[in-house]
Parts: sequence; structure tokens; C-alpha cells
Amino acid sequence: MPDVDGIHDLGGRQGFGAVVEERDEPVFHAQWERAARAMPFAVLAGVPNPSTSMFRHAIERMDPTHYLSSSYYEHWLTAAATLAVEAGIVTREELEQRAGGPFPLSGAPDDGEVTAVSSGGARFGVGDLVRVRNMHPPGHTRCPGYVRGKQGVVARLDGSWTLPDVEAHSPARVGEGVYSVRFTAHELWGGGQPGVFVHVDLWDSYLEPA
Repeated sequence: MPDVDGIHDLGGRQGFGAVVEERDEPVFHAQWERAARAMPFAVLAGVPNPSTSMFRHAIERMDPTHYLSSSYYEHWLTAAATLAVEAGIVTREELEQRAGGPFPLSGAPDDGEVTAVSSGGARFGVGDLVRVRNMHPPGHTRCPGYVRGKQGVVARLDGSWTLPDVEAHSPARVGEGVYSVRFTAHELWGGGQPGVFVHVDLWDSYLEPA
């Protein structure tokens, strides 16, 4: 399930309970989490033309059962190991020998065609009414499922940044305008909630005039 409809895209979904806030939560709960935090940076240094989107896509490709039953830093560890094997930095056999047994890796990356819709700049300005495209890309995207097809207002322009949908699958880098788009809670989920708003950062390719 590599795309944003996958098991990792839990925003706006019911049944997973409230977010548990841990009082005085430490940065790391165990020593291995420190290593897991650093490992992706070491691995990506050995990957041709690396990107944060490539790393995120490796997490998205985790088996759904493994994803839901593992911790945050286990996601990082799985993604780092997956990218290391895919880049030929280490073989799966070498990895499992060092781990002392089977080591779960993410599924194969999606190689579907990913293209930018925008010509590169920022088509919208602050105050413009926009609609999020109801798109279902086969691979990585930073457009959450719960905002697709919904209308919002551009609240802020945040400059030009490379489109994650492209850089996760390709050495190409396509710069696009990024916006903070304000949605009413009612538009996203219904149920009234007057005066409640949600701001979502969205790339130009995700949007169309409302």
C-alpha cells in the first residue's frame, strides 16, 4: 500500500482512538531508538540522489500489520534497512545475519508514472478559493486523503519546494509553489463545528480553482 490511501494515512479516520499524550515524554525511550534515528541519514548518504520523500515512501511500503503493530522508530529502522538493501549497501542475507534472524523489509516501490500538473510556479494567491484534486496516485504523495475533493482558502504562500510525488520515484526535482490552505472542520468532516479550522500544507499540483 504505497500511496496516501495506505495504512499510514490515518488522518480523519475513526476507530483508531485518541492520540495518547505522554506526560514529560523523553526524546528516546530506549538506546536503540537513538541509533534508529541516525541510521537513515547514514543510509541515504550511500543512495544515489536521495530525498526525504524516498525515505517516507519506504515507510509507506511497510506491510500494514507490521506498520500498525510497530513503534515510530521501528518505522524508521525498517525504512532505513529497506533502502540499504535496495541500494546494494548490504544484502538481505548480510542484514539478517547481523540481526540474528529474519528482518522484515518494506514491499517493492511503485514504479508508476508520476508527473507534475503545475508548470512550476504558484498559480494561486492568498485569499483564493481552491479545491483539492480528487486524485489517487499510485505512489508517494503528500496530499492527505481526507482533504481530497474539499474546498479551502489559501492562507499563506510558503515559497517553492520540490514536488514529493516526483522526487520519491525519480532523480528529477520539480519546484512548485506550496501553500497553507485553510479548511473549515465542517467542510472536512461535517457535523458543524463553527469557527474550527484546519491548515494543511499543499503543493500546487494538488490544487485546482474552486
